[in-house]
Amino acid sequence: MDNKLASLEIKYLKSLAKQFPNIAAASTEIINLQAIMNLPKGTEHFLTDIHGEWEQFNHVMKNGSGSVRRKIDEEFGNTLSEKDKRALATLIYYPKEKLAIVEEEEEFLDDWYKITLHRLVHMLTRVSSKYTRSKVRKALPKDFAYVIEELITEKEELEDKEAYYNEIIHTIISIGSAPQFIMELCELIQRMVVDHLHIVGDIFDRGKGPHIIMDTLMHYHSLDIQWGNHDIIWMGAAAGDQTCIATVIRNSARYGNLDTLEEGYGINLVPLATFALQTYDKTDCSAFAIKYDDDYNTRDLELDMRMHKAISILQFKLEGMTIKRHPEWNMDDRLLLDKIDYENRTVTCYGNTYPMKDVDFPTVDPRDPYALTEDEKLVMERLVAAFRHSDKLQKHVKFLYSKGAMYKIHNSNLLYHGCVPMDENGAFCSLNIAGVDYKGKALYDALESYARKGYYSKDPREKQYGRDILYYIWAGPNSPVFGKDKMATFERYFIDDKSTHKEVKNPYYSLYDNEDTVNLIMEEFGLTLGDSHIINGHVPVEVTKGETPIKCGGKLLVIDGGFSKAYQEKTGIAGYTLVANSHGMFLISHQPFESKEIAVRTETDIVCDRIPVEIAPHRIRVADTDVGKELKDSIIQLEKLLEAYREGIILEK
Repeated sequence: MDNKLASLEIKYLKSLAKQFPNIAAASTEIINLQAIMNLPKGTEHFLTDIHGEWEQFNHVMKNGSGSVRRKIDEEFGNTLSEKDKRALATLIYYPKEKLAIVEEEEEFLDDWYKITLHRLVHMLTRVSSKYTRSKVRKALPKDFAYVIEELITEKEELEDKEAYYNEIIHTIISIGSAPQFIMELCELIQRMVVDHLHIVGDIFDRGKGPHIIMDTLMHYHSLDIQWGNHDIIWMGAAAGDQTCIATVIRNSARYGNLDTLEEGYGINLVPLATFALQTYDKTDCSAFAIKYDDDYNTRDLELDMRMHKAISILQFKLEGMTIKRHPEWNMDDRLLLDKIDYENRTVTCYGNTYPMKDVDFPTVDPRDPYALTEDEKLVMERLVAAFRHSDKLQKHVKFLYSKGAMYKIHNSNLLYHGCVPMDENGAFCSLNIAGVDYKGKALYDALESYARKGYYSKDPREKQYGRDILYYIWAGPNSPVFGKDKMATFERYFIDDKSTHKEVKNPYYSLYDNEDTVNLIMEEFGLTLGDSHIINGHVPVEVTKGETPIKCGGKLLVIDGGFSKAYQEKTGIAGYTLVANSHGMFLISHQPFESKEIAVRTETDIVCDRIPVEIAPHRIRVADTDVGKELKDSIIQLEKLLEAYREGIILEK
């Protein structure tokens, strides 16, 4: 056994020797890695529950949740006025838009260029100081890479270099390259302020720009995504699952966002519109009002309400079919179409009978309420084809699969969107998946495995089961990313009695302030107690009711504060984000974002408070991170390679 291990190790070292062929090369790499480990840890940025609010999302991404402004304060201190700091910050966020205003209003433009270029170079020098020169060089824009590298590595205050440095700035201005150079510097500063981005779920639904957000994320330099239930339902729709497709369209119709599907993703909704106009022409659609904002074209209101009703009835039918295939999910309480008394206009649920606001369902056969009509089948076939053939949607969903997962462990932080399902006593709840009971971490892993099969499997039966699982993750009572006993969609549409609308949260949400519960979860996922955290999204923190995002003494952080406009009246703010840098962890609360135009013109920001969660006793280095652990392992192997060279086991080249 020892000989076999030794043989494998020598084989690995020989492979490593191809990259570092002699003592000098291996020694240089060890020195390089040791130096990197002593650099300050890069800044991590955590966002969750974005819900299509693309303008606020873009602004938070540009300002790094206040990280850009903090760097401006660190660099310039009292040498710049508050007005100048705001102007510089706005320029960094929106260089193109701010330059257009400056060029129109500034009398001495060359002087402004000169001052601004010097300030931006100082800023870039500061934000890039925690990275190796190699990493910075890779991030530089191709056209200006050499010039930028010269500016941020040379010291303008040194007498021998002062003329050289100033001449670079002068030439940039004199040849008319200042505007483009400024834009490149600003975008590079944004890029260097945040080293890694975490999206803790729910990119989609409610807001109008999930496709814009996904385009932005696909071009981001370093990120991971933890799927939320609103992401999952879009993933199921892209996989071609009819229940998921109907749910996505219903959500979009309800919030007046059908344009996101049609214009954002090129999905043809004409078959649904035609069907709704014909089938629901004489039907009361008042229960299917649209929640729209100022951007909504009310000319489409009547049609959208008909489409809303048509797709909702389709969803209830399709959900029923899915639930009936899986009695092990214990979701029979969602089978309500067969509990309707049409003569008395009532429905029986929860052991009671309730009046219904609407029973005018022209496609529902009371004898077989979950069966689709021939017209409904044709509509769904066309919608499936539209979703499956949307190149943009498929590209975005593949990105969600490649960068995403049900949870992530990173730098002693456990990230997940919803909850770890548990009972009132704090024991993990189990769910039967393909005949096997799973709970805790194993439940997350099993659901993720089948979620991937629902999109990628070549086996039709396995693929269908995976698609059904995608629906369960969206709305199942023991789904970690849903975390409630039911999704009361039917009740909210048809029953006035608000007691039926209540969706009871999983006991996790009453226990996550308890240290024993949080420790149990951390141990379940293999985290070390004492220096670990859980980063949680999904349930908005209602600041107006005195709620705090900091749970269990800072061990668990809930960072959904209402990014979505639909939640902001309830939460009182416009979202929390989290920043973890070399100095500690900080919660950032945000004010509602009005528009990019107002932000540029008035030089206003939306960061309203920075709350320390944990201050590091000493500056956190790369050596203290997951990357540091990998570098330590690499150093150990390189040291073994050095030993092999020196002992003649492997020959130098």
